[in-house]
Amino acid sequence: MCAQRKVVLITGASTGIGLAVVKELQKHNLFIIATARKSSLERFRFEGIKESDHLKILPLDVTSDKERKHTIRMISRKWGGVDILINNAGVCYRAVVEHTGLKDEFRQFDINYFAPVRLARLLIPEMRKKRSGKIINISSAAGMMAMPTMGNYSASKFALEGISESLWYELKPWGIHVCLVQPGFINSNACFNVRYTDQSFSSFEKESDPYHFYYTNMSSFVLKMMRLSPVKPEKVAEKIFKIMNQKNPPLRIPVTPDAVLFSWMRRIIPRRIYHYLLYRSLPGIRGWLKKR
Repeated sequence: MCAQRKVVLITGASTGIGLAVVKELQKHNLFIIATARKSSLERFRFEGIKESDHLKILPLDVTSDKERKHTIRMISRKWGGVDILINNAGVCYRAVVEHTGLKDEFRQFDINYFAPVRLARLLIPEMRKKRSGKIINISSAAGMMAMPTMGNYSASKFALEGISESLWYELKPWGIHVCLVQPGFINSNACFNVRYTDQSFSSFEKESDPYHFYYTNMSSFVLKMMRLSPVKPEKVAEKIFKIMNQKNPPLRIPVTPDAVLFSWMRRIIPRRIYHYLLYRSLPGIRGWLKKR
């Protein structure tokens, strides 16, 4: 029965876009493998999502090489491999570069870059044999533009965009499609899941800190933009389903109005003017420069 359906593997599926994708795909004739860290599996029950003949829920820490290999081997043995990989698991740290240590920096890249690349690498051999497959990497508008206090997050997404572009060239002759989904501001509670480093949290709390205004202004700005966004995770999930069914989807797909806007701005505005305009548009920028 499963062999007649496309097998879809989704990481970070217990919340946000990943959860919305699971709910969207349940409406269609697909075999879904939803994964999340063991500590997050309870969220599926809270959302009323249960295993069935077309949905399996598996624990997967995407940063664990052992768990990645075990999961892919099991999927290959039981369900004939993965037809569509949706690399959705991600994390965002809010910290200026000066406040980011090696441990936090590596954690950011381990989840946002190394994990999706290594999962794709495990699946590519089987996809090549079938001469078909899709690898859909959930990137971000931050993968085409950077913002203060989110440098390492942007760096991880820039890296994911770069290697996905390379994979697009490498895998296209085999009939395997690589796509980057680029959401911008989404009306969700994701902003409350942002992590702080020890230094960035201390700066956020302490008004006398040189970077205090950076954190307070950017945090309130991001929250405001998310609340004003007309796009919810469910709308992004619908667009991802459409991408899954496109015969020849494009490499990059901005899926929110602001992501579309920034994509066009980068193309038509001279880079020096582009950066100046964004700098002058930063929330409370005059306060950032206030001498303390």
